[in-house]
Amino acid sequence: MKRMLINATQAEELRVAIVDGQNLYDIDIEQPSKEQKKSNIYKGKITRLEPSLEAAFVEYGADRHGFLPLKEISRDYYQSGVDHNKAGLKELLREGQEVVVQVDKEERGNKGAALTTFISLAGRYMVLMPNSPTAGGVSRRIEGEDRAELKKAMDALTIPDDMGVIIRTAGVGRDAEELQWDLDYLLQVWKSVAEAALTKPAPFLIYQESRLIIRALRDYMRPDVGEILVDTEEMYAEAREFVEQVMPHNLRKLKHYTDDVPLFNRFQIESQIENAYEREVRLPSGGALVIDQTEALTAVDVNSARATKGGDIEETAFNTNLEAAEEVARQMRLRDLGGLVVIDFIDMSSNKHQREVENRLQHALRQDRARVQVGRISRFGLLEMSRQRLRPSLGESSQLVCPRCEGHGRMRSVESLSLSILRVAEEHAMKENTGQVLVQAPTEIANYLLNEKRRALSEIEKRHDAPIVIVADEQLHTPHYEVTRIRENEMGEETNRPSYHRGTPRKLPTHALTKAHLNIPATPAVTNVKPAQPAPLREPREAAPEPQAAAPVSSVVAPTHSIGVVERIMRFFRGSQPDTAGSDKQDRASRGRGERTDRGERNERNDRGDRNGQRRGKGARDGGRRDDSRRGNGQAGASAPAAASDKPNGRSGKQGRQKQPKPQAADERAAAGTERGQQAETQPKPPPPAAWREAGEGRGRSHAGSRSGTGRRGRGAHG
Repeated sequence: MKRMLINATQAEELRVAIVDGQNLYDIDIEQPSKEQKKSNIYKGKITRLEPSLEAAFVEYGADRHGFLPLKEISRDYYQSGVDHNKAGLKELLREGQEVVVQVDKEERGNKGAALTTFISLAGRYMVLMPNSPTAGGVSRRIEGEDRAELKKAMDALTIPDDMGVIIRTAGVGRDAEELQWDLDYLLQVWKSVAEAALTKPAPFLIYQESRLIIRALRDYMRPDVGEILVDTEEMYAEAREFVEQVMPHNLRKLKHYTDDVPLFNRFQIESQIENAYEREVRLPSGGALVIDQTEALTAVDVNSARATKGGDIEETAFNTNLEAAEEVARQMRLRDLGGLVVIDFIDMSSNKHQREVENRLQHALRQDRARVQVGRISRFGLLEMSRQRLRPSLGESSQLVCPRCEGHGRMRSVESLSLSILRVAEEHAMKENTGQVLVQAPTEIANYLLNEKRRALSEIEKRHDAPIVIVADEQLHTPHYEVTRIRENEMGEETNRPSYHRGTPRKLPTHALTKAHLNIPATPAVTNVKPAQPAPLREPREAAPEPQAAAPVSSVVAPTHSIGVVERIMRFFRGSQPDTAGSDKQDRASRGRGERTDRGERNERNDRGDRNGQRRGKGARDGGRRDDSRRGNGQAGASAPAAASDKPNGRSGKQGRQKQPKPQAADERAAAGTERGQQAETQPKPPPPAAWREAGEGRGRSHAGSRSGTGRRGRGAHG
């Protein structure tokens, strides 16, 4: 069972995790100090038009201007009377024009946010696109009968002509009433946004996307999530309010976690979250994944490491790659790695194994909410794929670039860096009018230069007639250093100072104080839009139980069971002699399955009554006719004599069956037994054993005294 865990005990982070048992399925972390801009709606102003990029730069209230491509601009903003097929960017738009935009991608590095004028409002079951009349339909993830049912439900919705609607995967199994309720709510939100956009000039925030806890309940709440645990009272109240309004049938799943053990430690996922920050991820078989993020792509290297369980190198590579395919899909979901991803699998010579690894990766990616495109494994063992970026990745939102290595991950050794400084110092000393070369370096670099490279420094000074001053600066750390050339006309009081006073303090960059640092986000113009009425209350649909086959009528199969020879022997040894078929059924029911097991093969033959009747030939035929005749003519009196010939008995059996209908298959089996019995009459039979004869006589006497002779003759023929 999947669970949704919401941890808000620390004010700096709000964490929402989806777990399957004790396996971390997905994680989302929100920091209140960092303002979430994705999906927010702003009123902005075009500040610059760039025909070379076919895009406009929009001031919408952030530090950097947003990037608005021409293809993301609705025709409603084009200048009237201009042919949009022939006109250029500056003819369609003008600088200073106000537009309503939505953030499509967050700011990354030096890039501003990507904007669009095609607004989309996400609801519980659908996404409303107010200015995209041609877009809409059912999510591509929904297939088969569910897709056909949702299309029928969409036909019953009242959708404005100039708007589009896309049904989300959460809408599977919902009827038209529930979908219409969600549509009415989104129309209400859009009306509020449109009215607020006309209240004041740009730029300002119109509508802010919901908080993480609301987005998680809206986007991740599926029927397979059986429990929602919230560990703070405030968040529990917020979640309960949302669930009561939007999905009241899931209210029973929402619970307040009050145990002393931390929520994430209870389900043992803290270590799994920490692994999502690591560069190397271990595989169960001993292999490893090495994940490196660059500016343009994410590189994933699959290493066999300690994986040695395979029979040969091909099998080891194949098994490791299968594990790696599943783990890569999981890590991309946890870290939200977007853009181009290149996976370097272990080389496999078998094309069949390559196809199986590709299929395993595609199967694991089906659980991902992001759009994914997967290529094929090339002859170099590389697989290329792209993944939609749903939110800032785990590394971007909670990690900083290392200030020492500046993101390289590696540093030069002391010897290599010292030689590099020595060469740079000589290059400055070679220039004309050089009065002095000042080298400010970390302590270990300065010690190496002054001791191991003292002779090389002396030779440079003599050769170029320029003194070199080495200053050990405690505030510098490898690989940082500074080499400064001082001209002769710049020599003065500063150069006459002692060297230990010439260590320049590090100039730290100044970061301007913003509202984000004070955790005071801008207040959106549209807030607290609630549905006009609560969601329709309806329990989720459950699969109808399979219809059980009707129990067979005991009176139909009683004749073949009640008069079988093996049955007579068993009853003889048990000492029970029921007089009627009803008592015979009660006797079998009282003994149950245990007695049938103890009797073994003999009683199994008794349960297969029809086949026993076919083997016993005429005896089974006569016995069946006696019992059928007794049931069919029981109303005429028990003392009625049984017919001596075969044909009257056969007719009486048929008459009894006509009075009480019998399945067709049973009639065919009875007819087959009768034919075999008639064939058996023409062949001589050996005399029956004494025990069989005595049992038959006792059984005949128990049925009816007037028919005992007939019963003995029938048994004699059977023997």
